[in-house]
Amino acid sequence: MTNTVANAPMSGYRPVTIASGVRSSAERTPNKIALREGARELSYRRLVERIDRVANGAVHDLGLRPGDNVMLLAPNCLEYVEIVAGFSEAGIAVATINPRQTAREITAIAEDCAARVILAHPAVAELVRDADFAAPERILILGEDYENWLAGATPAALDTVADERDAFAISYTSGTTGAAKGIVLSHRSRAMTFLAMASEYGCYGPEDSYLCVAPLFHGGGFAFAMGSVFLGGFCEVLAAFNPEDVMRRLNEGPFTGTFMVPTHYHAILAMEESILKRYRRHHLTSLISNAAALPQATKEKIVAQFGEGFLHETYGSTEAGIVSNLRPPDQLRKIQCVGHPFPCTRIRLLDGEGQDVAPGEVGELYSNSPYLFNGYWDKPEETRAVLRDGWVTAGDMARRDEEGYLFLVDRKKDMIISGGVNIYPREIEEVLIRHAGIAEVAVVGVADDYWGERVKAFVVAAGKDAPTPEDIIAFGKESLAPHKVPKEIAFIDALPRNPAGKILKRLLRDQG
Repeated sequence: MTNTVANAPMSGYRPVTIASGVRSSAERTPNKIALREGARELSYRRLVERIDRVANGAVHDLGLRPGDNVMLLAPNCLEYVEIVAGFSEAGIAVATINPRQTAREITAIAEDCAARVILAHPAVAELVRDADFAAPERILILGEDYENWLAGATPAALDTVADERDAFAISYTSGTTGAAKGIVLSHRSRAMTFLAMASEYGCYGPEDSYLCVAPLFHGGGFAFAMGSVFLGGFCEVLAAFNPEDVMRRLNEGPFTGTFMVPTHYHAILAMEESILKRYRRHHLTSLISNAAALPQATKEKIVAQFGEGFLHETYGSTEAGIVSNLRPPDQLRKIQCVGHPFPCTRIRLLDGEGQDVAPGEVGELYSNSPYLFNGYWDKPEETRAVLRDGWVTAGDMARRDEEGYLFLVDRKKDMIISGGVNIYPREIEEVLIRHAGIAEVAVVGVADDYWGERVKAFVVAAGKDAPTPEDIIAFGKESLAPHKVPKEIAFIDALPRNPAGKILKRLLRDQG
């Protein structure tokens, strides 16, 4: 018998957009508080109304059409979710930009994505007005200007909504390896991510509360916060990070989940022991780390502070979404590990010829899942460079053990070749960070006439009594092979990082 089912969607098909989950939650619990920031809060009913006003205002007042882009520059604030969800519901992608960018960087990104409208927080209004924009037709400043615009729009759902495969956001990289690129993210990729997060972390149900600490302009920061609202939970948005304030809120509040980058954890653990002891009580079921490698020594301190059974170390990229997760029972059992593949994710480790490596061998990590990006905005060549037959890579090198657990070795671009031997900086960093006099360390390869590259360590000292370079080198020799021991030590006040907490090793290498 011939299968005559058409390829077209059935009549009951409904696209899954960023706003669709919020709308469903509002129908279930319209009066429940969805979002809070300081003294301001929004119920689900009110949040959906404002999302609809944004969508209608975008189409009927601003004259935007599907495929157009707008740009949002704001720190964490209550309006973030409604702006991203509202514009994207009308098929208009929102470029979410770090509000600490310079006027030159803002101008370059606005022109790159051809932003027709810019929405800006009052804190960056002057910077935006002074920028030499060529593309934007209108600038809306959050506050009175934005609220007046919103009030003039219809609070009703649009007759047509975006295709779930279309972009809801363009997340710009922070330029760890060069100029920023726009990462195009689809509704479907993030909606699928939210559902997988609920399965993996267990803190994304309607009864859960989430504390938003990470910046919302970052792909991961937005996803971990938006997942809570998409699935009917409660989310409190912190406008700024303060380590003691975060610990106090986790101690006193109902929060069952939060996501922080390693920089946040380091700041928390650097507080006086008397403060940490005061805030050891919490209601968390999941404590998530992502965006940069979490040193094993830091993991051990986190577990000591918060207890066993809470910490997840998640590996991924904005391009690939969440790739893997190391669950709480394995944090102290699997050293320097990033766990098993995330739900619905397949992983391959490939050698330079594109062949799968054997267990225990190092290869470049590629993943395939429903969470992949659509590509880099208007950069087809750069997109093709990170894809191989539908699999995407962030350029990370990894190995897999006999139990199928993944271990990141280092970034392909950070690997040092000294005397023809491959050296992975992360291995050296994991050793040196255990020195009592070292707070943070980054290892890079710098040019050397004889060896090609030599190993150099940039060190942030812990406390007033900094170790000497000779002390650090001697400490490294206790655990490292001679060719891996740093030949040079440079002390630095702080490691250069992007907003996601990733160390900008390119800047360190440039110092020579």
